[in-house]
Amino acid sequence: MHKRPLHLKAVVFDFDGTLALLNIDFKEMRRDILDLAASYGISEDGMERLFVLEMIAEMRLRIGQRSPGHEGAFSGRALRLVTERELAGSVNSRLFPGVKEMLVELRRRGIKTGILTRNCLEAVTAIFPDIGDYSDAVVTRDDTERVKPHPDHIRAVLRILNEAPARSAMVGDHPMDIFVGKEVGALCVGVLTGYSGIADLQGAGADLILERASDITACLE
Repeated sequence: MHKRPLHLKAVVFDFDGTLALLNIDFKEMRRDILDLAASYGISEDGMERLFVLEMIAEMRLRIGQRSPGHEGAFSGRALRLVTERELAGSVNSRLFPGVKEMLVELRRRGIKTGILTRNCLEAVTAIFPDIGDYSDAVVTRDDTERVKPHPDHIRAVLRILNEAPARSAMVGDHPMDIFVGKEVGALCVGVLTGYSGIADLQGAGADLILERASDITACLE
């Protein structure tokens, strides 16, 4: 684990489970997509290992092979179902205490901040309407072709921030966040405000584990 004070130029945060209460029913979201795919004659074989967005992409390929011309309608409907679940979750979600104050403090110290999320922008702004006033870059799934764990997602944030990964940290509550940070060479910070425990984050290779994202200010030089 990282013990020395951190010297950073930028901090990139995950959103759900890291900055805001994770309140999306992923089990039901997956069921929505599996049921939709079944209506196109596509089974769920091999889908258990995939995240929802990757599952939609795989099913789109299968539908294109089975029923050419129908894959666009499927993916459009599937993404609408995902958005509906995200928006439903946002109704009862909220920012964690101290998040805005942390972002203000990082800016005061000259540290740029970014947010990346597989969520849609509409759901993010339902929880954090003035997010643009507090973060220098927000990249949702609407803004990139390849979402995390693909490294292009965090690279898109760092391009906006104009900072190198080696001078940046990726902060998140899920092993996926640690993987994407490791992929580009950023310092990886796990937080315990989502569904993942210490063992999960350590197993993913987290350099540092904090109780909550706002604790990062106490770790800086």
